[in-house]
Amino acid sequence: MFSWLEKNPFFFAVFVFIFIAYAGIVEILPDFADRARPVEHKKPYTVLQLAGRHVYIADSCNACHSQLIRPFKSETDRYGMYSVSGEFAYDRPFLWGSKRTGPDLARIGNYRSVDWHENHMKDPVSVVPGSIMPAYAHMFNKNADIETAYAEAVTVKKVFNVPYDVEGMPKLGSWEEAQAEVRAEAEAIVSQMKDQDVKDAFARGEIRQIVALIAYLNSLK
Repeated sequence: MFSWLEKNPFFFAVFVFIFIAYAGIVEILPDFADRARPVEHKKPYTVLQLAGRHVYIADSCNACHSQLIRPFKSETDRYGMYSVSGEFAYDRPFLWGSKRTGPDLARIGNYRSVDWHENHMKDPVSVVPGSIMPAYAHMFNKNADIETAYAEAVTVKKVFNVPYDVEGMPKLGSWEEAQAEVRAEAEAIVSQMKDQDVKDAFARGEIRQIVALIAYLNSLK
């Protein structure tokens, strides 16, 4: 058989392709699937964090900030541990990005406070002199879309079996229960903020976009 293949280069090439493809399926795919599993500390986003993620995407924050730390010393020295695929198991869509007009945000939840985020979004230059980032004052006036975030959480739970309402994972429950969870999470953030309009809105039962965005950014660790 091998002598016949040697005399027929086309079929020899086909045979080699099939052999390599089979080896790849056997060796690469199982390891790839294993690495794509959620890392140990990773949890699904809460409803408030999802609402903040929607704000992050809608305002194109991902156009200037990546969420992917590459395995190079220059990156890990500045941003921390390099990213692994299991960290993005619950991201739909992922926001890795390839452009950094601003710094990478993959670990920003480890080193920025609520107060810093509030000042940064309202007046970037006040905390980062020379920053070219625009101010996002509208986030302090517009309400976060909690209903859409809840709908997304329910959808991914049913379709992708995301482990909401599992011990140690974020609680989802009914819409009324989710609203209570969102308000409790938002209250912890609002209590650390200085903007009186945001505080007054929360007292009226409204949750501003900036609160949801901070919840999302704090989850990036």
